[in-house]
Amino acid sequence: MQRSVGAAYPAEVHFGTHDQLVLLGLLAVMAALLIAAPAARIPFPVFLVLGGLALGFVPGMPAIQLPPDVVLVAVLPPLLYVSAYNTSLRDLRQNARAIGLLAIGLVIATTVAVAAVAHWAIDGFSWSSAFVLGAVVSPTDPLASTKIAHRLGVPRRIVAIIEGESLVNDGTALVLYKVAVAAVVAGTFSVWDAGLRFVWSVAGGIGIGLVIGYLIAAVRRRLDNPPLEITIAIMTGYFAFIPANAAGASGVLAVVTAGVYLGWHTPELTSVQTRLQAEGVWQIITFILNALLFALVGLQLSHILDALTGTSSLKLTEWALLVTGAVIVTRILWVPVAGYLPRFMSRRLRERDPYPPLAYPIIVSWAGMRGAVSLAAALAVPLTTKAHAPFDQRDLIIFLTFCVILGTLVVQGLTLPSLIRVLRVEDDGSAERESSKARIRAAEAALARLEAIVDEGGIREDTAERLRGLYQFRRDRFASRFDDGADGSVEERSQNYQRVRRELLEAERSAIVGLRREGVIDDAVMRRLERDLDLEDSRLDV
Repeated sequence: MQRSVGAAYPAEVHFGTHDQLVLLGLLAVMAALLIAAPAARIPFPVFLVLGGLALGFVPGMPAIQLPPDVVLVAVLPPLLYVSAYNTSLRDLRQNARAIGLLAIGLVIATTVAVAAVAHWAIDGFSWSSAFVLGAVVSPTDPLASTKIAHRLGVPRRIVAIIEGESLVNDGTALVLYKVAVAAVVAGTFSVWDAGLRFVWSVAGGIGIGLVIGYLIAAVRRRLDNPPLEITIAIMTGYFAFIPANAAGASGVLAVVTAGVYLGWHTPELTSVQTRLQAEGVWQIITFILNALLFALVGLQLSHILDALTGTSSLKLTEWALLVTGAVIVTRILWVPVAGYLPRFMSRRLRERDPYPPLAYPIIVSWAGMRGAVSLAAALAVPLTTKAHAPFDQRDLIIFLTFCVILGTLVVQGLTLPSLIRVLRVEDDGSAERESSKARIRAAEAALARLEAIVDEGGIREDTAERLRGLYQFRRDRFASRFDDGADGSVEERSQNYQRVRRELLEAERSAIVGLRREGVIDDAVMRRLERDLDLEDSRLDV
């Protein structure tokens, strides 16, 4: 019995030579942009957005359009998970008030402000669609701002607040987004229904995230296989996001909760090999996903403009400036008020946490760049409602979101370094002091354990003496950083030793590579020995 090919199989997808050359060109341009960004000292998200924007208008460039939910479900979970995993729970607790006022209060204020401006300024823009737009553009993206802050030596507290805000405000914004989208899709809005939906989104998302985090931790405690453990870690974002999303709860909060939970428990779950391998894997994954997303932002614009051909360019520009201005101005007004008003009203709070320098809220207010989360949410807006009608103003929502991302990334991203320099804000050295204290404590613990081993007769005295000298010098070196009367000789000796050690390691590498070239050892042996030398090299800080 023969089957019709057309009935049994989907239509063939052709990927011809022209398509392959286009793909090659896109990859080459993206690589060139990534290489050029550090040389120009510009955050790579800005470069990628502008590069994608230019590519989108190249004649013959194919339209790149993803299904609405692909970005939100496929790309966002691992990015959210790794951000939450690397978040300091202590920093979140210490800055909970500031982060809460930004991640919850400012998100709501931005959503309302943008919705009001869009409904007032744009003809036919309904309140429900306006709130969708407001929720989409309300969360910040930490990538560009924190990279700039780290590079220019901004005080740790500013970085902690910006990172904590961007982590938590994703959840707040996407909960509001789900409520607003549901109202448009259903065609009706009920305050009671929206309130219950909001409560369940938050409580359900956090609850599901805790359950998933606990189960993943229980599984990983029983494993000792680095590739398998890293694979499970990569999948954890999906394990948390998809069930929560299917249950109508917040998938974002589920991922964030699971990430923070596993990040706190990771020392008891992972081995040395797993930690070493996972760090490199996560750096590559997050870099590639962010690069693809920001390039996709730029590539979308030509397609979006094609869908808005009935609206004049002047009107689109006016609306884009108004919405982008509403996002920026709302943050500029909110941050100083949220920073100073609670302290003004509470003497106890002032005594516990004094007024910050004015430069701090200025930097935080200007570090509100939008990016991957806003793009993902905009692209995930449904195409139709339950009545099978087109989603109201979907193309305009995506266009305005793009303009907010472009405006904040380019305008704020390019001017933030200059603002930091003008305000003369410098690193307060708190991270370095904490690192030194921890290294002193670690060296003392090692010395105490060494003496116990000596008492047990488990080591030769000459070996113990060499180890004592190593750890005592390490302890003295970091202790000298807290001694105002130190002449710097200990640090100088350490720096000289490490420079010589690095030269010797390089000599070892050259010898090993020479043996490979001569055919004395094979590539596998060379790579194994190189890895050992690289691990030793990574411990040097010169």
